Amino acid sequence: MAEQRGGVPAGLWERCEKCEHMVYEKEVAAALYVCPECGHHRRVDARARLSQLVDPDSFEEFAQDLRSTDPLKFKDRIPYSERLKREQEKTGDIEAIIVGRAFIRGRAVILGVMNSRFIMASMGAVVGEKVTRAIERAIEENLPLVMVTASGGARMQEGMISLVQMAKTAAALGRLDDAGGLYIVVATDPTTAGVAASFASLGDVILAEPAAMIGFAGPRVIANTINAELPEGFQTAEFMLEHGFVDRIVPRCDLRREIARIIDYCGK
Repeated sequence: MAEQRGGVPAGLWERCEKCEHMVYEKEVAAALYVCPECGHHRRVDARARLSQLVDPDSFEEFAQDLRSTDPLKFKDRIPYSERLKREQEKTGDIEAIIVGRAFIRGRAVILGVMNSRFIMASMGAVVGEKVTRAIERAIEENLPLVMVTASGGARMQEGMISLVQMAKTAAALGRLDDAGGLYIVVATDPTTAGVAASFASLGDVILAEPAAMIGFAGPRVIANTINAELPEGFQTAEFMLEHGFVDRIVPRCDLRREIARIIDYCGK
């Protein structure tokens, strides 16, 4: 028989990675994967994020058939083509972002959600193309665009092809701005590197989850490069709010309401 803790089988408990308290899994799930003891926001995959954000049965995915190729025949520990297959099997998704049309508290939106469990949501040609198609759909349908970001940056296995996605997505957002569209970013842990330096930083309104890491290079890389001690809390959402990069920090449980409020305020 499984070891019991407070009358609950041990398998139903786990240790919070932040505060190290033992927490009941069902309570964590009910709190949208936020620790009930310390408020730590766990990383969640794209499908879980969709279930948290959108109105039930309202999400209509598009561009789901786009697939990455292997233009450089890249190989590190394993060939890139094999890595993609493994990630697709592990996550059940074709790529590191899901885009579609949805409703959030009754407001129609075009929504993109990045999946950090797919090669750390790195941005290759397909991610850049799906983001661009989402932007173009928002222009065509005159709908707000909401992008939930979580990424380690550009995908090294695609080399320069991955880097040009920064310019491609930024140019598309320029067209959205020219059309008078509304763009809301929800920056989650981590939002870094090429994604942070392109479409994640260009929102009309940038929201962030508590304590999310947001920045370009990681703190350790920066500290070692400049040989200096970094400020306390460097590259957290709170640090970015204090320095004007983020407009508001919103707990996960309040994101639906806050996004809907912004859409109403902006008249979209």
